[in-house]
Amino acid sequence: MPHAVLARLPPGSVRLVIAFGLLLLFSLLVLRRRPAGPPAKAAAARLPVRDPAALFLSLSAGGNASIAADLRALTAGPHLAGTPAAGPAAAHVLGRLRAAGLQTLTREYAPLLSYPGRASSLALLRSDGSPLARLSLEEPADEGRRLVPPYHAYAPSGGAVAEAVFVNLGREEDYAALERLGVGVRGRVAVARRGGGYRGGVVARAAEKGAVAVLIAGRADGGVERGVVLLGGPGDPLTPGWAAAGGAERLGFDDEAVKRRFPKIPSMPVSAETALAIIRSLGGPSIPAEWQAGLGVDAGGVGPGPTLVNFTYQEDRKFEKIHDIFGVIKGSQEPDRYVILGNHRDAWTYGAVDPNSGTASLLDIARRLGIMLQSGWKPRRSIILCSWDAEEFGMIGSTEWVEENLADLQSKAVAYLNVDCAVQGVGFFAGSTPQLDKLLVDITRQVKDPDVMGKMVHDTWNEMNGGISIERLARTDSDFAPFLHHAGIPSVDLYYGKEFPGYHTALDSYNWMEKHGDPLFLRHLAITEIWGLLALRLADDPVLPFDYQVYASQLQD
Repeated sequence: MPHAVLARLPPGSVRLVIAFGLLLLFSLLVLRRRPAGPPAKAAAARLPVRDPAALFLSLSAGGNASIAADLRALTAGPHLAGTPAAGPAAAHVLGRLRAAGLQTLTREYAPLLSYPGRASSLALLRSDGSPLARLSLEEPADEGRRLVPPYHAYAPSGGAVAEAVFVNLGREEDYAALERLGVGVRGRVAVARRGGGYRGGVVARAAEKGAVAVLIAGRADGGVERGVVLLGGPGDPLTPGWAAAGGAERLGFDDEAVKRRFPKIPSMPVSAETALAIIRSLGGPSIPAEWQAGLGVDAGGVGPGPTLVNFTYQEDRKFEKIHDIFGVIKGSQEPDRYVILGNHRDAWTYGAVDPNSGTASLLDIARRLGIMLQSGWKPRRSIILCSWDAEEFGMIGSTEWVEENLADLQSKAVAYLNVDCAVQGVGFFAGSTPQLDKLLVDITRQVKDPDVMGKMVHDTWNEMNGGISIERLARTDSDFAPFLHHAGIPSVDLYYGKEFPGYHTALDSYNWMEKHGDPLFLRHLAITEIWGLLALRLADDPVLPFDYQVYASQLQD
């Protein structure tokens, strides 16, 4: 301010102006020295999250639409492990984990996989060996012929020209019934229908009885079930106990441990129509009444003959690369303790139920956790989201990773939470090791039931079974097997619907899910929230929420 103007002001006013100027100068100096901070809103957004579970549930809006979009992308085509068609699904999962802001890793293995060759055939011959009919090996439901033809992975190449015998489900009691009728399968082709337990066991039992080949009939709706017929547990059959990484030592096919795992006779899944053509040509004793309903048999006997089956199958075994994909959130206080969520990505066909209903749910968990990370939340313990490859060949992707990291997992893994077929029908089902029972039950009280308005999952789960029913995970048909049975890690398996009629067939498509399985994708949402809340409790609780009193009482029972 010029001196002449100051001179015209009263003395008190001059002192006031000088004081104001000094205050302004001091404020400017302080502000220049203080580092710039974030906007108030951004700073508030990064404050500690007091209730991670509530925040996780609050992010459900639009979750079912996001899950549906992921499922549509994942099932746009078949994606059998070890084939070029598996690439787009892997890229989609990796991209979505990165978009959520998670650290991503991949691990490559090179196990022995098994595919059908080109020289398979099936025909009916008259008793004198002259041709009667050429039978189809295609799947009627695969109208576009986009899928790998129905086959049994690891079934050996081979052939037979022999009489056939209908063995119903191929169980011990079925062979006992045939024996009472004076019928055996030695030197003959056993024709079974699905439902007799693990297909590898059906084939092994037929081989023990002396059969030279096995045909397993598909469903009356045109679906034909693919699958493996290996015995002896999960993982790459040539690297038992260690990972099938590049350059790994491998057992030879003549090793006794390997020979015990592979079936001794060829086998193949066939359509119900093809199986009926064979059964209707058979003579021998009449088919027992209780065997007739499964395939709608209206003529024929159990055999043997008088017709002959001319069957050949060619296997193509290959060492192929598979890829496990991981999304990692490092824990803030106990980073070396791992809460692991897993689902496999590969499918025999389109995989809308098995397994990509679970994959889409896992990706929605990643989406929510990514938003929570941006809000300031960080788990106490580390969370690892796993997308396994080659599960359909015997839980290979997960088993190789467990074998490679066994010591770390046994000392650092808190729990493994598995979802394979997230949605395959109505009703919530769960399996777990006993110390997780109470936590699982408590979580279901927090999640809305997808089918009954105003109820929680716990309510309908309890009513459906006349009380809460939790399976004990003795089976070895999904990726919890290596974690629980090999590494001894507490495990959970979750799913909606007791079973899926289109299992491992062309019927396992997005169209089926959208029209029949879960049109509004609300069951997917329920599984996502139960799965995610389990992970949050195990990752964030200061004291792990394990109940070993329940475990002790289960052991005592």
